[in-house]
Amino acid sequence: MKTYLIIGASSGIGKTLAEKLSNQGHKVIATYFEHKTENQENLDYHHFDVKDSGQIDFLPETLDGLVYCPGSINLKPFGRLQAEDYLNDYQLQVVGFVNILNKALPALKKSKSGSILTFSTVAVQSGFPFHAQVSATKGALEGLTRALAAELAPNIRVNAIAPSITDTPLASKLLNSDQKKEANAERHPLKRIGSADDIASMAAFLLSDEATWITGQIHHIDGGISSIKN
Repeated sequence: MKTYLIIGASSGIGKTLAEKLSNQGHKVIATYFEHKTENQENLDYHHFDVKDSGQIDFLPETLDGLVYCPGSINLKPFGRLQAEDYLNDYQLQVVGFVNILNKALPALKKSKSGSILTFSTVAVQSGFPFHAQVSATKGALEGLTRALAAELAPNIRVNAIAPSITDTPLASKLLNSDQKKEANAERHPLKRIGSADDIASMAAFLLSDEATWITGQIHHIDGGISSIKN
């Protein structure tokens, strides 16, 4: 049994992953911000604000995996974005991750096979209109993922998953009608949009001992949209 910490696990991919790992018998410490979430067997939830750099009282002595899920999808024309918009995203998705990793790193170093996982987006390496804000922030997170993988090897692995649009509450405004869902599905070679379970299954694999020779990678779980012309 391993012990995992999942930041941002009250809905979507984070919640699906937390439940998947706990059902496998692992101990999962998970956090929520706005939506209080009830504990389950092997799954303990704690309220946590990633923008708060104070002390954390729920970190275990030894940690086998850290997953950072908080994110945002703000799609606007470049001319409508202000510097503050970029800074807000950077604070949430990069600085928030750095803060929690600084606190969790001593516990991760005590594991025999520590693993860190972040989430990017297919838009970083495939240019899409109106994605300047999200691509800039997630691009920084991809760079940080690779740098950390080099610095923390060989004892801790660091990877990222870059999904395409996934049917989660975070993407609800983009998928709030059958027409939008169909149009987004058609853009992908596999002719469907992703599910939280599609992404959580890959996340669980990357955290597991079956992935002990994988680090410093950005894994595109995206229905083929980043590499196949439809």
